Amino acid sequence: MLSSASAQAAPLLIRVVDPAGHPVRDAVVSVLPASGARPMRITQRYQVSQRGLQFHPFVSVVPAGAEVSFPNFDPTKHHVYSFSQARSFELKLFARDQSRTVRFDRPGVVALGCNIHDRMSAFIAVAASNWTAVTGPDGTIRFADLPGGPARLSVWHPYLRAPGNQVDQALGPNVPAVKVMVRLRPPPMHAMADY
Repeated sequence: MLSSASAQAAPLLIRVVDPAGHPVRDAVVSVLPASGARPMRITQRYQVSQRGLQFHPFVSVVPAGAEVSFPNFDPTKHHVYSFSQARSFELKLFARDQSRTVRFDRPGVVALGCNIHDRMSAFIAVAASNWTAVTGPDGTIRFADLPGGPARLSVWHPYLRAPGNQVDQALGPNVPAVKVMVRLRPPPMHAMADY
């Protein structure tokens, strides 16, 4: 049974940086409280578009059970697929202004590709915990309502130098802020133009 102090919600600021202290964007940060994860609710429509021969966004988080649409805004056809264990699928050729939809039921990371354009790649993290988000350009995540007890923090990034591209660490109770330093591999030659 939780004490009243450990059961109180508390804010937590997480900052993900590289060894030089620069913020790391596109890191999926997840906090799993020892008291149990609260399932992430489906509150919006989710979308991974194809524009300029790239997927947008490059990394996204969706709740388990969410449907994600894949609209094509390019003047060429795309053939979106994934062989990931969390969700494998294939959306055969579809043209500009057409869209397809896929449901993601199992937590895990789903790597996306286009069978026509090899340089296109993206990732969808299917979350099991409500406290899961992607870092922006400032490398930070803020959770306003984290349970006050101990927790486990996970950071995943497509180029992270670690088994499974993920690092984990324990969080003590009521920690207001934490900085996580990660080492990234160079992106592959066909990565997004701004990576």
